[in-house]
Amino acid sequence: MSRSLQSENQEYAPIADYGFISDCHSAALISRAGSIDWCCMPRIDSAACFGRLLDWKNGGYCQIVPRDDFEITRRYLDGSLILETTFKTAHGKARLIDFQPMREGGSSDPHRQILRIVEGIEGEVELWIRVVPRFDYGAVRPWIRRYDRRAFAAIGGYQGLVISGNLNLDVAGRHEVEGRYSTSKDSRQFLSILYRKPEQLDQGEIEVVTAEEVDRRFDETIEWWRNWSSNIQLDSPYGNIAARSAIVLKGLQNAPTGAIAAAATTSLPEAWGKARNWDYRYSWIRDSVFTAKALDALGCTSEADGFRRFVERSTAGSAEELQILFGVGGERRLYEREVEELCGYRDASPVRIGNAAESQTQLDVYGELLDLAWVWHKRGNSPNDEYWEFLVELVNAAAKKWKDPDQGLWEMRGDPRHFVQSKAMCWVAVDRGIRLAKDLGRNELIESWKKSCHEIRGDIEKNGYDNNSGVFVQAYGSREMDASLLLMPIFGFVDFDDERMVRTVDLIRTELEQDGLIRRYAADNDGMEGDEGTFLACTFWLAECLARQGRKSEAQQVFERGLASGNDLGLFAEEYDVKTNEMMGNFPQGLTHLSLIAAAVALNDDPTD
Repeated sequence: MSRSLQSENQEYAPIADYGFISDCHSAALISRAGSIDWCCMPRIDSAACFGRLLDWKNGGYCQIVPRDDFEITRRYLDGSLILETTFKTAHGKARLIDFQPMREGGSSDPHRQILRIVEGIEGEVELWIRVVPRFDYGAVRPWIRRYDRRAFAAIGGYQGLVISGNLNLDVAGRHEVEGRYSTSKDSRQFLSILYRKPEQLDQGEIEVVTAEEVDRRFDETIEWWRNWSSNIQLDSPYGNIAARSAIVLKGLQNAPTGAIAAAATTSLPEAWGKARNWDYRYSWIRDSVFTAKALDALGCTSEADGFRRFVERSTAGSAEELQILFGVGGERRLYEREVEELCGYRDASPVRIGNAAESQTQLDVYGELLDLAWVWHKRGNSPNDEYWEFLVELVNAAAKKWKDPDQGLWEMRGDPRHFVQSKAMCWVAVDRGIRLAKDLGRNELIESWKKSCHEIRGDIEKNGYDNNSGVFVQAYGSREMDASLLLMPIFGFVDFDDERMVRTVDLIRTELEQDGLIRRYAADNDGMEGDEGTFLACTFWLAECLARQGRKSEAQQVFERGLASGNDLGLFAEEYDVKTNEMMGNFPQGLTHLSLIAAAVALNDDPTD
C-alpha cells in the first residue's frame, strides 16, 4: 500500500489500518502510517492521551512517518505483541518497531511506557517525527517543557508524559514536540513515551532511558511474550491465527486484577453517522468468561483462574452484588456520559465514556459463571467452601429470576423482553450447579435444582419454540431469528445435531446472513437508529455449530469468510460492513477473537467425540 504524508493528514484511517500493542495494563493503536492515534494510560480505560482516532484535528497523536511517498509491509514478531512496520520509499527502506515493554514482576510494577525503535535497512529514509499529546480526551493541551537535551515533560491536568530518545527533537509552540531524522543502513534510534503523574514530573522525577536500556527492554519483552505464547496448543491449519487471537486476548487482560476488557477502544461506530457508539474498555462477565474458556482450550489456564478470582472479589462474594460489567480494577460505577471535546470517528458522535449497561439486568451471566466454575472443576480445581457458597447463591438466583424479562445478551435498550438465550443460560446455571453438587457430594439442594431445571426447559420448549417452523426464536411471542441462539448447543442446552437446532441454524443463515457473514438479529429489531453491520462473533459461532454438527465443509467456508474480515495483522473489529468492506465497531474486539478460537478448535475436533 502506498500513501503520502499529505493524504494521511487529511483523512481518518480505516479501522483495518491499525495495529494493537499492550502491556496488559494499557494499550495503543498504531496506524499503517506509523501514527499512535489511540492510547490510554496508565490503564486501558483511562482518559486518552493520544485520541486522534476519535477526532482527527484535536485528539492528539504520535507519528513517525517518511516525508516521501512510501509503501509498507508490517507484521507482529512471532509469538508477541511487538509490531514491526517496514517503510519503503524511492530512496531507501526503514523499519519501525513499536511495543510496550514487559518484564517479570510487571503485573504490579509495569514500565508504563511505549518504545518506538527506528532502524535503517538500506539507502536513506527521511522521517518526520511529531508528538502531539492531548490529555483527558482532547480537553487539555499539555504544557511541554524541555527537561534536558534528550527529554521533555508534558504536564496537564492529572496526566503527564516523559518524551525522550536519541532523535533530534524540539518543542513546537509549547504543546508539541517535533523533529526530522534520516536513516542510513544499520542506523538505530528510538523514541520513548513514558507515563508519569504530573506531580512526579513537577518534582523532577523523570526517567530518561538509554539506548542500551531500550535494547534490554526489547529483549525482555519478546522473551516475556514468547514464554507466554509457548503455552498455546492447537495443532491445526488454523493454529497460527488462533494463537494470534489468544495473544490479543492476553493483551486485553488487566494483569493486576485478572479482568479482561471487551475491547481497547470506545465509540467506534457500529452504524455510520449514527448514535451506536459505546465504550467497551470494561470487563463484561460474559465476554470474560468466554475469553477464559477460549484461552483454557488452548492451554492458557491461569487466565481462567485470574478472572474467576476477579469476579468473586468484585461482587464481594455475593450474588446480590453481581452486575454484568465492571471496570478493569473492579469498579462498579461506570456512569455513561458524553465527551464534547471529541467529534467522533469520521464525525460519528457522540463519543461516550462509561456504559449504562452497568445497571441492566442480563440473566445469562449466571449460566456463564457456573459454566466457568464447572470447567475449572474438571481441570482439578474444585471450589472451596467459600466459593461454593457464592456459586450456590448464583444458582439460586438463576432458579428464582429466570421467569423475569431482561435486556438480553445484546443489551437492548428498550423494554425488557423474555429472551430465549437468557432463559437457556439460567438453565445452564442450574444444570452446572447440579453437576458440581454431585461431584462434590453436596446433595442437599440437588432435588430442588432438578425441579427448576425441568421447569425452565419446559417453559423454553413451550414458549421459545415456533412449532410451525420447528425452530427456536429470539424471544417469547416472537418469530424473529437471533444469532445468540447459536450459543444454546455450545453451552449444552440442546445437542448440536438435534433436529430443532439444525433447523434453527439453517434459518439463521437464511434470515441473517449477508455476503457470508451473520447479523445479530434482523434490522430495526432493537428500536435504535441506524443499520449496523454484520457481527463477526456470530459468524464464528455459526462456524462452530456447523463443525460440531459434522458439516465441516460448510463450517470451513463460513470460517474462512470470517477470517477474510480481519486485517493483515490478524486483528478483528466487532462488526463488518459488507457494503463498504470496512470494519465497524470497537477494535480489537475480544468477543470476535475468542469466538474465532472456539471455531478453530471445533474445526480441529472430531464431532463424534
